[in-house]
Amino acid sequence: MKAYCISGLGADHRVYESLNVKYEKVDLKWIEPLKNESIKDYSLRLSSRIDTNEDYIIIGVSFGGIVAVEISKVLTPKLTVLISTIEQSSELPWHYKLFRKVKWVEMLPASFFNIPYPIASLLFGTRNQLLKQILKDSDHQFTKWAISSLLKWRNHTTINNSLKINGTSDLILASKQSDFYIENGHHFMIVDQAEQITEIINTYQSSTH
Repeated sequence: MKAYCISGLGADHRVYESLNVKYEKVDLKWIEPLKNESIKDYSLRLSSRIDTNEDYIIIGVSFGGIVAVEISKVLTPKLTVLISTIEQSSELPWHYKLFRKVKWVEMLPASFFNIPYPIASLLFGTRNQLLKQILKDSDHQFTKWAISSLLKWRNHTTINNSLKINGTSDLILASKQSDFYIENGHHFMIVDQAEQITEIINTYQSSTH
């Protein structure tokens, strides 16, 4: 069975390299967003790259988890794994909700979203060199769109057959309503604590297995 993997904001398939799940991992690469496109519409376009003729699961981390939620509302994966992310817009941290009232993102240049490694390291809770490489390769224009669309995102739907994994020390985006918690897990735990996450996914028993 294939596992379509959706990376976090500004990241790529490298965050999944240490995840040794029992499924065939398929990198669901980001596509270029349209002007003023919503997460819902973007996710619908991205979902066309999934082969629905055979059983599959979806794994999404961080912003990719939100996209996975929107895809799973339309398609019917056997399981949707959400890592370091939220399922409903009401779960957004309080500081995100404050920014909803201010149309500041659209006015900022894309270069503003080039976060220095020392700051990102603190936020992500890691000194892993992979984070530095990802930051160097990230598309800042895409980051700007993603943050803007995240602030406008509204979803009150709970998806079927989901597995939610969050870290207890995540400073960026984590749900307080999770199936499993990684102790001292930060936002980069998909890499730093991949072994624990792998075990949870591989041993998880859903109603569809």
